[in-house]
Amino acid sequence: MAVWRTTTWIRLGLLDDLLNSPCDSGQHAGGGKNGSGSKGVLSVVDCRERASGLMLREPGRKQFIPSSYRRFQLMRFSVEEINNSTKLLPNVSLGYEIFDHCSDIHNFPGILKLLSVDGLIQPWGEPHKNLSKVMAVVGTYTSTQALTVAPLFMMDLIPMVSYGASSSVLSRKEIFPSFLRTLHPSKDVIEVIFNIVQHFNWRWVAFLNNDDDYGNDGRDLFIKRIKGTEICLAYTKGLKQHMNHSKIFKQIEAQRIGIIIVFAPEWTAEALIKSAIQLNVTMKVWIAGYGWSLNKKLPKKKGIQNIGTVIGVSETKVTIPGFRDFIYSSKSQNYCENAEQNTFCNQVCNCSSLSSAEQILAVDPSFNFPVYSAVHAIAHALHNALQCESGRCKGNITVHPHMVLAELKKSNFTLLNQSVTFDENGDPNFGSFSIVFWNQSGDAEEIGICHFHPKFNFFINDTKIQWYTKKEAPTSLCSPECEEGHEKILHGIHQCCFDCEICSTGTYINKTENPYECVNCKETEWSAAGSTSCTLRVVEYVPFTDSGAILIMVGAWALVGLTLAMSVLFAINYNTPVVRSAGGPMCFLILGCLSLCSLSVFFYFGKPTTSFCILRFLPFLLFYTVCLACFVVRSFQIVYIFKIAAKFPKLHSQWIKYHGQWLVITVAFVTQALLLLFSITFAPPKPYNETRWYPDKLILGCDINLKAFFGPVILLLSLCFLCFIFSYMGKDLPKNYNEAKAITFCLLLLILTWIIFATEHLLYHGKYIQTLNALAILFSLYCFLLWYFLPKCYIIIFQSYKNTQEYFQGLLLNYNTRQ
Repeated sequence: MAVWRTTTWIRLGLLDDLLNSPCDSGQHAGGGKNGSGSKGVLSVVDCRERASGLMLREPGRKQFIPSSYRRFQLMRFSVEEINNSTKLLPNVSLGYEIFDHCSDIHNFPGILKLLSVDGLIQPWGEPHKNLSKVMAVVGTYTSTQALTVAPLFMMDLIPMVSYGASSSVLSRKEIFPSFLRTLHPSKDVIEVIFNIVQHFNWRWVAFLNNDDDYGNDGRDLFIKRIKGTEICLAYTKGLKQHMNHSKIFKQIEAQRIGIIIVFAPEWTAEALIKSAIQLNVTMKVWIAGYGWSLNKKLPKKKGIQNIGTVIGVSETKVTIPGFRDFIYSSKSQNYCENAEQNTFCNQVCNCSSLSSAEQILAVDPSFNFPVYSAVHAIAHALHNALQCESGRCKGNITVHPHMVLAELKKSNFTLLNQSVTFDENGDPNFGSFSIVFWNQSGDAEEIGICHFHPKFNFFINDTKIQWYTKKEAPTSLCSPECEEGHEKILHGIHQCCFDCEICSTGTYINKTENPYECVNCKETEWSAAGSTSCTLRVVEYVPFTDSGAILIMVGAWALVGLTLAMSVLFAINYNTPVVRSAGGPMCFLILGCLSLCSLSVFFYFGKPTTSFCILRFLPFLLFYTVCLACFVVRSFQIVYIFKIAAKFPKLHSQWIKYHGQWLVITVAFVTQALLLLFSITFAPPKPYNETRWYPDKLILGCDINLKAFFGPVILLLSLCFLCFIFSYMGKDLPKNYNEAKAITFCLLLLILTWIIFATEHLLYHGKYIQTLNALAILFSLYCFLLWYFLPKCYIIIFQSYKNTQEYFQGLLLNYNTRQ
């Protein structure tokens, strides 16, 4: 586009796309300010082949695009508005050339024309003597077109300001250093679409995109955006304008997808929606990209209501002052009325099918402000590069494209109440999106808005939407949401497709963190089946103040008192036959050990600690071993004296000589002490929280390593077994002198006590198992105290006639006589 005024002229290139493919009709109009000495040339859109080599195309039979024609007229209006301005570029006229970018493969002649100097293209890398007079380019409309031609302008840093190319790759300045745009990039549109989907809690969506750079980029951005969210892309397909859509809709129906995102230009979307109407696709929510959300034909097409509900993303509508008058005035003029005027056109004109002014103003107004602001951004950049002030621009400044680019990057001006600036990637820091709904009247009604600057703000008024369900917003799920307390078990590749399984006792589900796995509660917590959180367990142990604990401790103190009293009684009657037959000095050792064993009872109450746990087992296992060793020796001596001594007199003499009874007791004590020391050193008993048996309780107890304490327990059981064998062998000794029978009876009570405790330990796992354990220990001590020592105390106190030497000799004499 070449434009100039009296002293200075600046040449621009305007690229548009009036046809989505080879065109068969079009218009052209002249540019420039009438009567000012300026003149302009612009392309027509017939695209017929001509000898000049510009836009060589054979006419096809493709649809003319009215919305692109409107943008074409808006380009002309913007330039003429600037040329008529006394504030912006006051003494400079913009000249321009407009090319219809008919297709990706037939666009280079027009582009090369813009870059040429006297019909020649300067090879890149050689010194440029004569540079192209193009200062900047506005366009192109689509991403693919921009990616095709942009490298040609990037070489010389000619600013290329696009109003429609939104592909994210164009933001890469290392590849496209002189590319800027006045519409938001695709990632912003995808962000709005994502927020719409998330706002209505839709999880199962299809994404249909134009099969080109623009559509594929949008698809990739959407996939990246929904990663890590609950939204699943159930189906995606690249669209072409002329294709069979039935297979697409069959697959969408087969997967029960209720939300269809269509990220495509208007001509591709029109073909898709028309097919949906014809194929009777119903009960869907369509989310339109800003390429077709303001389409004027589709909302009024017969049967459009049957396909479902259409929600779209569009740029916020901006009224361009003066544009309506410009259209009416320009349509009253005729251009290219004769062949001579065709010399000013870069394509052959065909003015037979120009739209009326009303038709132009009624078509889709999308991208109008981006077009308008793109032309004005370049004009402001030129204004600054020419150092225009006080109503004039300096005429002695030679402007180069890179100078215009530098000023474009620094753009900061107000246009129709919007502050026009660009970020470091050349993307706009202005503008907003409207969220529209195609209502029953066939209009795109605004129902929400989304701002990105200065901060992100998203809002939708749900009450304005008339859903096809006639009620609330429809749902779109692969699998229905799980009930509270259920985890999702994935099946297939999509995280939205799952089965629901209730969380078991002791686990819970936290949907915000991970809805796909039940989490175990902490040891101190519990939960019922199907829980969403854990609650603290009730901590239970037997305190010292418990009534049962008090009774047992009183019993333990009573035992200590009884052993002390018996020890005094035995000491007073030390030389009597009863004391001597009970074991003599060994009685004091047994009574002392029984008292020391009772220490273990006190440590079964209160909150367990490591020291408490050790003292629960150590005194009893160590000193009860001494007690049993004493009774083993005592029962052996009784049996030996009455049944073996006569047969083996030397053995008895050796036993007496080397104090065999004390040797056995000492060996048992030392062995048990070493075994306990080893066990406690390497695997000491420690506090343990019992959580298996009561899900809502935490039973505090002590954990003993059975492997480590295997030796001490086996030694204790072995002594008990030997004691029982020896005592049982003396069952037929004198009736009134049968110490063996007393020991046997005590052992039977001891065994019965621990069998009862073991049975209860298997059946009951509450806190009172500690009380039962202490009680079993106390009973084990009272077995010998009451059934071995107490009868002897009774004889000493109440039957003293039996505690004489003559009485015992008479018993022995009767026994020997029977034998």
